[in-house]
Amino acid sequence: MEQAPLPASSSHFSAEIHEQPAALARLLERGQETARRMAEAIRRADPAFLVIAARGSSDNAGRYARYLFGIHNRMVVTLATPSLFTLYQAPPDLRRSVVLAISQSGEAPDILAVVEAGKEQGALTLAVTNEASSPLAGEADFCLELEAGHERAIAATKTYSNQLLAMALLSTALDPSADLRRELAALPSQVEQVFRLNTRIDDSATRFRYANHFVVIGRGYNYATAFELALKIKETSYVVAEPYSSADFLHGPVALIEEGFPAILLAPSGAVFDDVASLLDILAERKAEVIGISDRNDFLARTPTALGLPAGVPEWLSPIVSIVPGQLWAGALAGVRGLDPDQPRGLHKVTRTR
Repeated sequence: MEQAPLPASSSHFSAEIHEQPAALARLLERGQETARRMAEAIRRADPAFLVIAARGSSDNAGRYARYLFGIHNRMVVTLATPSLFTLYQAPPDLRRSVVLAISQSGEAPDILAVVEAGKEQGALTLAVTNEASSPLAGEADFCLELEAGHERAIAATKTYSNQLLAMALLSTALDPSADLRRELAALPSQVEQVFRLNTRIDDSATRFRYANHFVVIGRGYNYATAFELALKIKETSYVVAEPYSSADFLHGPVALIEEGFPAILLAPSGAVFDDVASLLDILAERKAEVIGISDRNDFLARTPTALGLPAGVPEWLSPIVSIVPGQLWAGALAGVRGLDPDQPRGLHKVTRTR
């Protein structure tokens, strides 16, 4: 029997998406002093590189951090390979690094193992988590609490956006600027604008009710957004959603595209806008079903399904805003498919991997 659509607005997933402006405001108010102290410790350590340990959505926050700390702070940033520390028992040399662990629960054993190895080798260790009493928070030299509040839906929303903001707070604390602080302060109201710009998002998901594969394309800072949005679609609708940079997409995966194939393009204003927007001609030629996420009306006018972003968001902060219409759309897609986004099958809120 065909399942009836579920109202997305009735879910914890939807409610927590709408809690993000308040959660961001709390972290802006409470997290800046800790970020300042972390930044002072990093400057004293004078590291050669930054190692980020994370899994799942937290790993996507790490992808954002690679661009953020690389561009704003000119740091060499790498993502840790936790199995080197656990399964292979072969941790790399971390003595000249700062180890930054990102984990919503602070309970992942493999992420904790990276921090433990860093401490044993004398590296500065930092934790970003929503649980200040977690093992990870207790092990690290410094802990920045996410201040997102209790998250009931299994698929992360507000903890993810606050992880991105935590990275932005730390980056700004490393190189303070009044202009950057003003841009940070505008984020809660800009996320609020997303809701006003996308009041018919449930209707836009209906035509994709029977789709079973998507590509999600972004670049630069929003490469992380492509991964996170693809993950949200997989978690809540059980369909294949593959993330790509716009450059990598042309190196083979573009061959997937045929008539009716759904492609989500993340194209906020910034240095990579033209690169992502250039895919529109190829996708139109192959009659793909394009879903556009942008603040540019000229771009959205060319996409059959358009999800709007507010104007004026600087590119370095755009992932915190651009994931929100994607979250809303993922929840709407689950709803029209008759699925409960709060309880993805086979998943648990805390995942402990080695």
